[in-house]
Amino acid sequence: MRSRLACIAAALLLLPPLAAQYRTASPGYRYEFPRDYFNHPAFQTEWWYYTGNLKSAEGRRFGFELTFFRQAVSRDPAKAGAWEVQDLYLAHLALSDLDGGKFYHAERTNRSGPGIAAVKESLARIWNGNWQIQWHGSDQELNAIDQRFQLHFTLHAEKPPVIHGEYGVSQKAEGPGRASHYISLTRLATSGAIDLGNEKFEVRGTSWMDHEFFTHQLESGQAGWDWLSLQLADHTEVMLFHIRRKDGSIDLYSAGTYVDANGKTSHLRSSDFSLEAVGDKWTSPLTGAAYPIHWKIAIPKLAIELDAKTPLASQELTGNTKLAPNYWEGAIVLTGQRYAQPLNGVGYLEMTGYDRPLRLAP
Repeated sequence: MRSRLACIAAALLLLPPLAAQYRTASPGYRYEFPRDYFNHPAFQTEWWYYTGNLKSAEGRRFGFELTFFRQAVSRDPAKAGAWEVQDLYLAHLALSDLDGGKFYHAERTNRSGPGIAAVKESLARIWNGNWQIQWHGSDQELNAIDQRFQLHFTLHAEKPPVIHGEYGVSQKAEGPGRASHYISLTRLATSGAIDLGNEKFEVRGTSWMDHEFFTHQLESGQAGWDWLSLQLADHTEVMLFHIRRKDGSIDLYSAGTYVDANGKTSHLRSSDFSLEAVGDKWTSPLTGAAYPIHWKIAIPKLAIELDAKTPLASQELTGNTKLAPNYWEGAIVLTGQRYAQPLNGVGYLEMTGYDRPLRLAP
């Protein structure tokens, strides 16, 4: 769903007079690629999100997350200039050493400006300091450097881009504009290296990219969400999200997408699937949030039944500011069946709003 950073926007920056200057997501948007992989200054908020499950030659398992977030703070053409702050850029970086039992994460915030942080279609580049994505045709290079670890990957898209939702919009709440334009590359063949301390691991695996852009999205009755990306061994993928309401119910705007082996997509409504938290919970020693880390997934119309578990319980990202939400984002392993035949896979799970309801609406 990739909406968690909207909470930061709402808390820090989302001022109604400014938001009124921007477009909202609405049916009829005409997607064009590669243009729509990059920035959309007519919309106030957008992000680019990468996760993946990787293995070294020796079989050591890793997960990673790299997210770039753009929030507009000015849209005054009279003030436009190289050093005028038009946008703020937030980025999150995380590495899950699944077999080593360690989780590392970092964040940074920079203003727009030459060489600092930006998204440039003309350069085919997304960057925040030395965390960056460089496009080369349909391939991407991901490089991110932290004091404790480094990621250097090449990502190759095995399927065309997926457009989530209906009529070109992913509706998240009732009302015009309470939606996003939501794109994914659901199967990125990934190879490269992870530097961790004094060790270097040559790795291969599969990654997932999300890109969303919007101005308004959620509303005040919604408390948080559970989002999953599933990459299955039969070369299909599934994206699902539950929006949890403050009264404990599941919002009817919860939804998903199924991608078949050839890249054809099917929209999933909330009535088409179930996500059930079962058994195990992990309680954060930092925030006190109790996150369910074992989920049962059922999509009856596709005859899919899956268990989703994580090899590493402690994958919580905590912000440097009290305004930023805390959330759990981590690698998961999938086991189950389809048409009574075994089906396995990997994926990523995101859970928000478990320590306190999120501030979602402007």
